Amino acid sequence: MAFNGTWKIEKNENYEKFMEAMGVNVMKRKLGAHDNLKLTIQQDGNKFLVKESSNFRTIDIEFTLGVSFEYSLADGTELSGSWNMEGNKLVGTFTRKDNGKVLTAYREIVGSELIQTYVYEGVEAKRIFKKE
Repeated sequence: MAFNGTWKIEKNENYEKFMEAMGVNVMKRKLGAHDNLKLTIQQDGNKFLVKESSNFRTIDIEFTLGVSFEYSLADGTELSGSWNMEGNKLVGTFTRKDNGKVLTAYREIVGSELIQTYVYEGVEAKRIFKKE
């Protein structure tokens, strides 16, 4: 599948502003902007295994398209939601447990890049990954 492989962060667009909107403190925002995030994605039909490795943590996330699951961001924010496939794009809709607000995430392959887009409270950020 197109998402399969190991993807290393190459650049961020508006990511600090997004983290600020999410309520991440200034110190964590500075660190988060340079987390050296690496995603290893394995897709088997509707099932995904995503390994997130960064300077702060390494976790495995297993999910099935359309099935709700629990997830914690690196800053400790707890979410509940699901990923779905819309065309060639993964679309995640997650609700924060602390305030009920929605975070939307998109993953799509554009050329040789994996573009991950986040939208929260009207603030959009992109993280661009290259295949290792």
